[in-house]
Amino acid sequence: MSALESLFVALEERGWAVSDNLIDSTLAARLHDESRAAWEASLFHPARIGRGDETARDAGIRGDSILWLDDAPAGTARQDFQAWAAAFRADLNARYFLGLKREEFHFSHYPVGTAYKKHIDQHRATLHRKISLVLYLNPQWDEHDGGELALYARDGNAAELHRVLPKRARLVVFRSDLVPHEVLPCHRTRWALTGWFRTDPA
Repeated sequence: MSALESLFVALEERGWAVSDNLIDSTLAARLHDESRAAWEASLFHPARIGRGDETARDAGIRGDSILWLDDAPAGTARQDFQAWAAAFRADLNARYFLGLKREEFHFSHYPVGTAYKKHIDQHRATLHRKISLVLYLNPQWDEHDGGELALYARDGNAAELHRVLPKRARLVVFRSDLVPHEVLPCHRTRWALTGWFRTDPA
């Protein structure tokens, strides 16, 4: 079974999937270099919660800073990833007939001590986000470094289903409407690329 097929099977069975084989570690390293260069150029901005005119900065809920890929300096790693994401969107549409029209991604930078409390990616007022994706860029990461992605059941018990250690080139894909999740407190600076496949036009 191919890495892509394995991911789809897990996504169908659980609503979430993890793969260490779909993104080359060299590409993840290049994306990390580009994100660090953008960070050092002060291009990131503090992430906000909410949507539309009701967004707000609340570091107690979400402590990262982000840079949308469309606003990032042109780079070959970014371009290569966006080409991969467009092909992956086509694979998702071919298998699930989701009507995905575009994707949006950002680099994220979590300083030591920050986290992102449990939430769902699909906003109540809009249903355009269908599939969420996280790609980890950290050069090294161990269990004592924290920053895991905790995935939860969407029921009254809110049981924790799984924790994903953010190792380089590890990919997490999950249903945006189905899987509550959170970023646990980081004990090292945590770098990732995060975003969604959407059904609305650009």
